[in-house]
Amino acid sequence: MTHQLRSSESGAQLLARLEGRRSLKHIEPQLFLDDSSPAQGDVVEFHGMEGTGKTEMLYHLVARCILPVDTGGLEVEVMFVDTDHHFDMLRLVTILEHRLPQGHEEVVRACLGRLFIVHCNSSLQLFFTLHYAEDMFCSRPSLSLLIVDSISAFYWVDKSSGGESVSKQESNLKRCIELLEKLLKDYHIVVFATTQAIMRSSIPDRPGPSESSLTLWKQGSPAPRDFSKAYLCKPWQKIVTHKVAFSKTDTSRDKKLVFSVVSSSTRTTGTKRSYFSITDVGVQFVL
Repeated sequence: MTHQLRSSESGAQLLARLEGRRSLKHIEPQLFLDDSSPAQGDVVEFHGMEGTGKTEMLYHLVARCILPVDTGGLEVEVMFVDTDHHFDMLRLVTILEHRLPQGHEEVVRACLGRLFIVHCNSSLQLFFTLHYAEDMFCSRPSLSLLIVDSISAFYWVDKSSGGESVSKQESNLKRCIELLEKLLKDYHIVVFATTQAIMRSSIPDRPGPSESSLTLWKQGSPAPRDFSKAYLCKPWQKIVTHKVAFSKTDTSRDKKLVFSVVSSSTRTTGTKRSYFSITDVGVQFVL
């Protein structure tokens, strides 16, 4: 289908369709440095242990994307691939309702019409999902963001089924990465994906700010003090352009636990630290 659609387009039509893909540069200024916001073709990795607010931040970004422009949104379409089965539609609706004036049920429905949710139970299913997703990206220029929560969900299953062969353990994920690279190159989308921190660094613990681990990541070195060691296949590590490290803090605000995020980009030398709490109405950044 994709091949037929592409062959029926003129070069000018294809260019017009790709240029229609909206930029996500302003998706969330609190997360990224001014000169390193995600651009078309970028891959953002949310990395952290379970319970550090990664999925909740994704709800925040999804709401920002699918809300109308006149309410502060970007009004673009989003594909959300749920591999951890954590997606909570009621939670997202609650966040949307609190960002809109009362009595705007039709607007909420219109927002949800811009969201496409797919559930995957294996890395092979994820591969086929990404394969058939090309048709949607090809035909829907407003579909600007692909989210995978999480890209590391099948790590242990694939590791076990691959036996002692690292090549077999990583084969399905590598095939998924190849498809992601094609989608990024051909359709100028942005990808956000979560990974769970499960590998402890081999370097002995030592005190230091979280920024140090991100600086070392950019240099290709392991993180010094926590579970930030990269463990997914090298093709994944190669395509990541932004890394956002999530962690819990020991403080609270208004009786809500405060979380920390430190973001880094391969395009800059700096990092940005932000803090947020999770409330009934969604993510609230602590200034």
